[in-house]
Amino acid sequence: MLTVDFSRFPLAPGDRVLDLGCGGGRHAFECYRRGANVVALDQNAEEIAEVRKWFAAMEQAGEAPEGASAVAMEGNALALPFEDDHFDKIIISEVMEHIPDDKGVLTEMFRVLKPGGLLAVTVPRWLPEKICWALSDEYHEVEGGHIRIYRGDELLDKLKDAGLEPYGTHHAHALHSPYWWIKCAVGVDNDKALPVKAFHQLLVWDIVGTPVISTLTKAAERALNPVIGKSFVAYATKPHRAGAAGRGAADPATGGAQ
Repeated sequence: MLTVDFSRFPLAPGDRVLDLGCGGGRHAFECYRRGANVVALDQNAEEIAEVRKWFAAMEQAGEAPEGASAVAMEGNALALPFEDDHFDKIIISEVMEHIPDDKGVLTEMFRVLKPGGLLAVTVPRWLPEKICWALSDEYHEVEGGHIRIYRGDELLDKLKDAGLEPYGTHHAHALHSPYWWIKCAVGVDNDKALPVKAFHQLLVWDIVGTPVISTLTKAAERALNPVIGKSFVAYATKPHRAGAAGRGAADPATGGAQ
């Protein structure tokens, strides 16, 4: 289940891509399949070990084009172990709401992103997240949990303050909002509650169901995303330095703002 829309965030074979706070690796795997040279970085050693196993399995199965590469490593988002202007693309998905120094993370991403490079950042959307917080303290008052709720304009302003130029936004995962509202209402760890089990089955059908069911659920999600999409997704580019020659990254014009 991808949150980033790769029609708005185009990858070219050989692009250097950082998936920062990669978690289970879903975006890193997709970038690898598209022929990128991927670094998946997270502070969670167990998740990095699992992502490393999946990269190896993908290579063995021939799921990535020849020339693509994938590395999984532990690291600190506030002190990235890379040179300036190193990556063509950076993805940071559902991470910044966990980090107290979000401005510091943006500063580091700006540093390691090449001029003309693209950034995709996703965070929980304000309204669906606000409802979750109202329904359950347990949802966010946990170690490493969500410490803030972004409004879309606030996130875009922070991108601009870091020196980046936003070029598009959208919302994603509308069907996940009512699922989490139900979980917050009955207890976030109560997966046996009938409404939770029923809605979870709907989400499974959306991913692996028959073509007819999948078509229906995806159509419903597209219609509902502008209203209750669980994630807010923003795309930005790092400007070229004054006097720099030619644009080195893919033109993001396809990702026009919504």
